[in-house]
Parts: sequence; structure tokens; C-alpha cells
Amino acid sequence: MMGSSMFSILILVLLFAVMYFLMIRPQKKREKETKEMRASIAVGDEIVTIGGLCCKVVKTKDESIVVQVGPDKVKMEFMRWAVSKITKQGSGHVAKASVDDYDEVSDAEKQEARKSKPKRMKKAAVVEEAEEVKEAVAEEAEAAAEKAETVAEEASKAAEEAEKVAEEVAEESAE
Repeated sequence: MMGSSMFSILILVLLFAVMYFLMIRPQKKREKETKEMRASIAVGDEIVTIGGLCCKVVKTKDESIVVQVGPDKVKMEFMRWAVSKITKQGSGHVAKASVDDYDEVSDAEKQEARKSKPKRMKKAAVVEEAEEVKEAVAEEAEAAAEKAETVAEEASKAAEEAEKVAEEVAEESAE
């Protein structure tokens, strides 16, 4: 009786061990590889999302990526977990990372972002910049006008004091 219960416990332990090595361990390995792949996404990579959308990475953020799709270069933002696989690695990957390499990659991201803007967006950016400059000039002109008022008030006070002093001097010289 004792031997059959030990045999059934041994079979259960053996079943759990087989299940672990055939199912759980490979699943964890695949999850780890997928996580590393998603973390290594860089600008210029061509990816496929879990929805089947083929696109090119234009910008990377902490938890999301901005991708460019189609001939119209429409940009969309996806979460990193929505990436199924990287089909082609772009120029954003660096073999040995150094501070200079990171600067070069960020410069490449900035240039890519500038190049990929449609003309109407570039014009809108120029208009916004012009409005900001216009506001800054208006604020400086306002500050200069206030300063000029203050100087004019001080000059009139100084002129009044000079008149008083001149009158006092004239009275003293008349006596």
C-alpha cells in the first residue's frame, strides 16, 4: 500500500518536471528573446506589428515608437509591445556604444524627423516660429516703453528739483 502511494507521488513529480522542461521553460525563453528584440528597436528598422502592419521606425521613445507607413509617409505611434518582429535592421544600430555614438544616433533621428515632415508642416513650423519672434519683440518693445516712461518721470522730477534749487539760489543772491 505504501509503495503504490509513493509510486503515484513519484509519477506526479515526474509529470510536473516534464511539464516544466517542455512547456514553461521554453515559453520563458521566448518571452525573454521577444523582450530583448523589442528593446533593441532603433531608428531605421523595418518592423511588422502584431496587427500585420509593415512600417519603418522614425523615432523611439521609452515605451513607444513612432513609425512611418506607406508612400504618403503617414506617421503613427505604437507601443513597443505591439511589435511582432523586426524584418530589417536600419542604420540606427550601433555595434559598440559610446557617448559619441549616441550623439550621432540622436542627430540622425533629428535629421530624419526634419526630412520626413510634409511641406505644410514645415510651413506651419515657420509660421509658429515667426509668431513667437513677433511676441518676443512686442514684449521687448513694451518693456522698453515702460523704461522710457520711468526715465521721463525721473527727468521731470530732476528738472523740478533743479528749478527749486535755482529759485533758492536766486532768493539768496537777492538778499
